[in-house]
Amino acid sequence: MSILGNFVWSIADQLRGVYRPHQYGGVILPFTILRRLDCLLEPTRDDVRSLAQKYDGGALDVQVKRKTGLTFYNTSQYDLARLLEDPAGLRANLIDYISHFSSNIDVFERFGFEAEINKLDEKNRLYLIVSKFADVDLHPDTVPNAAMGDLYEHLIYKFAEASNEEAGEHYTPRDAIRLMVDLLFAEENESLLEPGTIRTIYDPTAGTGGMLSVAEERLLERNPQARLRLYGQEINDLSYAICKSDMIAKGQDVGNIRLGDTLADDKFFDKTFDFCMSNPPYGVDWKASEEAVKAERKKDGPNGRFGPGVPPVSDGQMLFLTHLAHKMRPAHEGGGRAGIVLNGSPLFTGVAESGSSEIRRWLLENDLVDAVIALPTDMFFNTNIATYIWLLDNAKPAERRDKVQLIDATSMWTKMRKGMGSKRKEIDAAARERIVKLYDAFVETEDSKILKNSDFGYWTITVETPLRMNFTASRAVNLDNKALAKAFGKDNDPAPFLAVLAGMAMQTYLSQDEFIEAIRMEFAAAGLKLTSAQYRHLAIALGAPDPSAGAVTDARGNPEPDVPKRDTENVPFTFGGNTLGDAGRDETIKAYFEAEVAPHVPDAWMDTKKTKVGYEIPFTRLFYTYTPPRPLAEIDKDLEAQISKIMGLLREVEA
Repeated sequence: MSILGNFVWSIADQLRGVYRPHQYGGVILPFTILRRLDCLLEPTRDDVRSLAQKYDGGALDVQVKRKTGLTFYNTSQYDLARLLEDPAGLRANLIDYISHFSSNIDVFERFGFEAEINKLDEKNRLYLIVSKFADVDLHPDTVPNAAMGDLYEHLIYKFAEASNEEAGEHYTPRDAIRLMVDLLFAEENESLLEPGTIRTIYDPTAGTGGMLSVAEERLLERNPQARLRLYGQEINDLSYAICKSDMIAKGQDVGNIRLGDTLADDKFFDKTFDFCMSNPPYGVDWKASEEAVKAERKKDGPNGRFGPGVPPVSDGQMLFLTHLAHKMRPAHEGGGRAGIVLNGSPLFTGVAESGSSEIRRWLLENDLVDAVIALPTDMFFNTNIATYIWLLDNAKPAERRDKVQLIDATSMWTKMRKGMGSKRKEIDAAARERIVKLYDAFVETEDSKILKNSDFGYWTITVETPLRMNFTASRAVNLDNKALAKAFGKDNDPAPFLAVLAGMAMQTYLSQDEFIEAIRMEFAAAGLKLTSAQYRHLAIALGAPDPSAGAVTDARGNPEPDVPKRDTENVPFTFGGNTLGDAGRDETIKAYFEAEVAPHVPDAWMDTKKTKVGYEIPFTRLFYTYTPPRPLAEIDKDLEAQISKIMGLLREVEA
């Protein structure tokens, strides 16, 4: 197939000068799929033309499928061979030809193919390109669906390679996809080998269709008699066109690849799948989808795909995570599995009860997270940051229930001979097998850790310390209108009260009660009166922080909190050996407070009404291995050697 692929790609030699190399794909890819369709439709062309004279619209779709078995057709009088018979009218006739495809063949419009036809015609290249493609036999009898898929994959790869930096936008490295597919299929290895196996797989960020293609390829390697039905949605017009063209080449149902914004408009809202895969954009905002997402969340409530929570608008990765969790086939129908590539932020971003934390909480408390695998850096074309594969499963085998496996595969890679963009490392077959074996074994090793779902939970407690202030009447001259209104109320004229305060001695009080009693007596002597609450408001207005003073209290005698000193502490569910998760809240938090807070701040207390539940996956911390610093003697020896070397160089310069 590489020979045929190179031959088709060699047609791009005719585009030199007119196009730049990274633009070749915009011509080669649509012409390749046009020739494939041209060959596919050749045996039934006359039948379709006859039917088109009697039927149109949906009726024609039904009649064509009944007559030919095909779900697409072309009613034009032309084919590529006939187009060449009229060189002068080639441009107009070719445009007419592609306009007569059935409505589900919309790839040429998305490729912007008409503009390319016009450009080729203007540059006197159109006849040459059409004639070369007309000479390529892409009939299924010559090039079966599997081989045609390989050919198109080869062309997509060449296109992505030529695009280089742009490739990462819509093209996921095949080594990463193969690993994800093998991990997805790992739990169903035996059932996938059964004769006549039929499975569905879905990618909501399909790009050029690489994940779907590799999934089909890996399944057929295991079981040539298996059938994998591919579904995908893509927002980018060109990527959608490439993906759908690839599905046509593979003989897949063209209606299963759809164009649109998955977050704003799920084109498969009524379907769930055996397997789901995705490599969504990292750190990309979802402002364009925000209105639709929030409206759907309000309409569908907690059971909707965005019900668990929404992350910050600046990053939409976790929306795709919850989307996939809802697209897995329900457990009572056999269950589904999903794999998604994310950067590090979904593991830990967001405080307790934030949207991000609530998504993690929902996934873990519903036992949907099966495993998280840390990949090497420099794995993707457009980023060198740390990336992770999340595996979701809503029907885990018994030994995996209520547990999550973490695998550190950051060291399992080989260096590429030639990098592509940011991609300089790859996971070869040996590394992939090692990772899958770690997953299959499901045991604790240096690179594999197994934790209970509740191990990732924590409580954020609020720790308060008493407000301590000293008080003096002389500060009354600095009171603003807001403080005056709060202290004296609407019905009292502040002037007489301020006059009394101005006449008081310049004494500083370290007790709130003593200060209030002193000003109460002065006001009473002047025939003035305030409520108990107003006295407390006035005292605080005339106070200043003082750690040596007594605690300020409320009407019930409880200490008032010092807000600037308010602190929060994260208490792991597992603290003190707690195995009950959130059910052990009171005892565990009390033990934590007594052990970690009270000895250092004896007068502190917890505001239990503010306690929040959060979840995070501290992947790096769990795999951290302490490396002690080198002995000082060894460091000194190295320094002396370097100094000696420098002095030797200086002596050479001086000489």
